[in-house]
Amino acid sequence: MDALRHQQHRTGNDRSAGNNRRLGRTGANGTARRRAAVAATAIAMAAPLTLGAAADAGAAGGHPIVFARYSAAAPTEDLYAVSPTGGKPVKLTHTPTVSDVMPSWSPDGKRVAFVRYGSGGAIDGIWTMKTTGGGLKAVPGTEGASDPAWSPDGKRIAYARPVGTQREIYVAGIDGTPATRLTHTAADDLHPTWSPDGKSLAFNRADAAGHSRVMRIRLSTLAQTAVTGPGSHDWTPDWSHGNRIAFSRVDSSGFAHLYFVRPDGTGLHRITAARFNDKNPSWSPDGSRLVFTRGGADDADPEHLYLVRADGTALTQLTKTDSHDLEADWRP
Repeated sequence: MDALRHQQHRTGNDRSAGNNRRLGRTGANGTARRRAAVAATAIAMAAPLTLGAAADAGAAGGHPIVFARYSAAAPTEDLYAVSPTGGKPVKLTHTPTVSDVMPSWSPDGKRVAFVRYGSGGAIDGIWTMKTTGGGLKAVPGTEGASDPAWSPDGKRIAYARPVGTQREIYVAGIDGTPATRLTHTAADDLHPTWSPDGKSLAFNRADAAGHSRVMRIRLSTLAQTAVTGPGSHDWTPDWSHGNRIAFSRVDSSGFAHLYFVRPDGTGLHRITAARFNDKNPSWSPDGSRLVFTRGGADDADPEHLYLVRADGTALTQLTKTDSHDLEADWRP
């Protein structure tokens, strides 16, 4: 399948080495879901965004969590918001013929960046929208891009973009210009996340052998440093304001667990250890907790959002419907 793929982890019996990036997800029978075709007119006619409704329902109060959801009944992803204290998630986008995924809050909490895409490899790129509803804008030059991450100063956006057969990390102004390519490798560089001071990025680098490690790059010099070791299966890092990098690792158990590490590679600590797949961690604004996705052995296995303290305690299930809840981002 040529379309960009979401990151999925090995479950120990029916996943690949963990470096498949999926936008179309593969079910238990191995048949990928195909998307409805997207044209410019379809985007223009999509149902209006209603992010402002989240405030009325209480989900956008304080520091809400935005995430992507799909289910058997609604197989095209939309964005939702939920309060970290619980309650019913509020649907933010209503686009039945396109998928909205990979949300990222702006640092002031006034806009959300996300990826919008269609079928047959037609990736429409990165968009932003107001949290009060409307204000939909495409980020120029991001066709085919994924993994948007808003800079701490709110002026730039980092993302992964295809170059030949692999993906590289770029940074651009939030208006799409000028775009600067940061990495030049034969591997896939994915899921950038900003340091608190905005001077560096962490990301995961996936090689042809199926391994992935967390890397760090300094924007001023483009000097790169490995944060985690070779031969690892480390994915989807998120850099906290407390200067710790959380990520998901498929370890010797065969399951994906959450870990954190200091940016210099020291202080590696495992957060979760259950016989489940835990992925896509996102730090709370104060760096004390994480939201993440648990589940996903196949499309018949729901994936729910959970909260956990950085020390591994106070595990709480946040969403409970028969759905796949993915790529959560906690509002700064």
